[in-house]
Formats: sequence, C-alpha cells, structure tokens
Amino acid sequence: MHQPAQLILQDGTVYHGWSFGYHKSMDGEVVFNTGMVGYPETLTDPSYRGQILTLTYPMIGNYGVPDTTQLESDQIQVSGLIVTQYID
Repeated sequence: MHQPAQLILQDGTVYHGWSFGYHKSMDGEVVFNTGMVGYPETLTDPSYRGQILTLTYPMIGNYGVPDTTQLESDQIQVSGLIVTQYID
C-alpha cells in the first residue's frame, strides 16, 4: 500500500509523490545512480549508507534480485529510494 509523500529539499523545494514500502520520515543526502542494471548491489553498497538514492533508469525491478552472495552487504544501506514509477 502506498500513501502520499513529500521530498523536501534544503532550499525549500518540495516534490510530491507516493511512499511505498516502509512508511517513516527520513532525512539524508539525495544522490543518484544512472545505471541500467545493478540496483540490488547499489542498494546494499555501504558507501550509500544514510543517503536517499534516486534511480534514474525508468525500469527498476524488472529482472529480480541476484543471490545474496552477489550483494555488497547483508542489508539495504540507503535511507530512502526514489524511482520514476512504482507499480504494485
């Protein structure tokens, strides 16, 4: 289930969208990744710890998640995830 959400930047700019997954207010540096593949590795990469990750490629999740031995760590490291479109 998703619910209305806002991304509020430090300069006061507000973007409206939908929250999905775990519903909790978070803060962090907004960063981006332009890769077409490798999003599971990116989400588990410790260098993204505490950041809000924007994935710019429009189709995320269409090929599944690899075996956990191929991930960068044993847990999701980002504080939040921004995607263009979410389909439940």
